[in-house]
Amino acid sequence: MSETPSLFDVDDTSRPLADRLRPRTLQEVVGQDHLLAADAPIGRMVDTQRLVSMVLWGPPGCGKTTIARLLAKQTDLAFEPLSATFSGVADLRKVFSAAQRRREVGQGTMLFVDEIHRFNRAQQDSFLPYVEDGTIVLVGATTENPSFELNGALLSRSQVLVLKRLDDAALSTLITRAEALLGQPLPLTGQARQALIAMADGDGRYLLNMIEQVHALPAPVGPAALAAAVQKRAPLYDKSQEGHYNLISALHKSMRGSDPDAAVYWLARMLDGGEDPLFIARRLTRFATEDIGMADPNAVQQTLAAWDVYERLGSPEGELAIAQAVVYLATAPKSIGVYRGFNKARAAAKRTGSLMPPASILNAPTRLMKDLGYGDGYQYDPDTETGFSGANYFPDGMPRETFYEPTTGGYERAITERLRHWAQLRNGDSATPPPNPTHTDPSPKGPLT
Repeated sequence: MSETPSLFDVDDTSRPLADRLRPRTLQEVVGQDHLLAADAPIGRMVDTQRLVSMVLWGPPGCGKTTIARLLAKQTDLAFEPLSATFSGVADLRKVFSAAQRRREVGQGTMLFVDEIHRFNRAQQDSFLPYVEDGTIVLVGATTENPSFELNGALLSRSQVLVLKRLDDAALSTLITRAEALLGQPLPLTGQARQALIAMADGDGRYLLNMIEQVHALPAPVGPAALAAAVQKRAPLYDKSQEGHYNLISALHKSMRGSDPDAAVYWLARMLDGGEDPLFIARRLTRFATEDIGMADPNAVQQTLAAWDVYERLGSPEGELAIAQAVVYLATAPKSIGVYRGFNKARAAAKRTGSLMPPASILNAPTRLMKDLGYGDGYQYDPDTETGFSGANYFPDGMPRETFYEPTTGGYERAITERLRHWAQLRNGDSATPPPNPTHTDPSPKGPLT
């Protein structure tokens, strides 16, 4: 009979369930087959018994530490764990010294650094010579984007492997294993079981911690009783890290893609994660001028109004005004004509330097300026027959350029016709006056762009 305990042996009930259910082999790790399967990156390394230094990037509770331990075990490497939160250069020196002694007797070392992104640049650089000469195999774990948090020299010597949040199937497997270890099914209805999975939000460790609270409940309990008994996992959202930028990007692109349902979903996610509503209001105002612009000049007024309402009402009442602005922006016609035109104009301004405006459009408050021709020949456009003089307002010697190119959607449809009419007048052609809607009418009859 094998002396190795099975996966579900209850050897010490005082230990947390997550520790007692820790996988004994890589094959028992759930939810990461894209890395651990025989033909996947880690699977191939184990098969050849040749590990490279790597960074395991993934959300909490997806198995980063477990995978590192099992990798060391299955490749016969000494496992040296460190937490970047509690360790410094002195701790690293001790590990490097011990690894060098092991290497002299033919024993390799895996240095596992949890939260490796918390090491500063100098500390990260200290790994480099020992990684390069093979003294250690470095395995770092991080919940943050390595591109932002780790220096380039370390990244160039490591393979970044992305772990996934655990899906419902993987979490269901963990529940089944927990029930086998505990010797009884969880006292949950079918709906409560699904609610438990949803409350874990992809975090296997958190799920097992909740199961420890749940398994002693009187059976069976439904979703409401479950919610009262255990605390839902807080959504992953760090306002200073990648989650912040990912969600604002998702909100921005959902509005740009004219999808109000997705947009209000991402808004809700951000607010639920604790994002400052005023930050969102600022981003909405930017969106109104950058992605909508003259297609609907009312858009920026909507965002400013939402901003003002929130500052007056606060949360949660004021959040509805922000949601209304999000829906307005998502359903408005889109145009980046002003945005592109302004960028072109700025480039032209830098290119042309200090060219003076035409003398005809300059004011002449002194006799000398009049003698120099300032204001000479200026035509007051409202006094002309068509309300348009066709005068040149670009610097002398600079050819006329077109920067603003409106679309045919929303209010810009009328602007397009008006600009075409003025171009004909400028060229000396007769033209039929275009329609002249007010700026308060975005002319929604045009196609949405």
